[in-house]
Amino acid sequence: MLNWRKSSYSGPGDGNECVEVATSPTHIAVRDSKTPSRGTLSFPAGAFAVFVSALKESEDRPA
Repeated sequence: MLNWRKSSYSGPGDGNECVEVATSPTHIAVRDSKTPSRGTLSFPAGAFAVFVSALKESEDRPA
């Protein structure tokens, strides 16, 4: 069973950007907290880390 938690990238309060993540030793799962039964996306942990790193880098670049 996965232990879901609200992502730090979700919007503040009860906004529309509600993302939950669950981790395992090999994969990261992501779902919409408003409709958790609609499904999840699962990524290899290494690929997810590269993805998050790229997002952080893009936030630091001027638009």
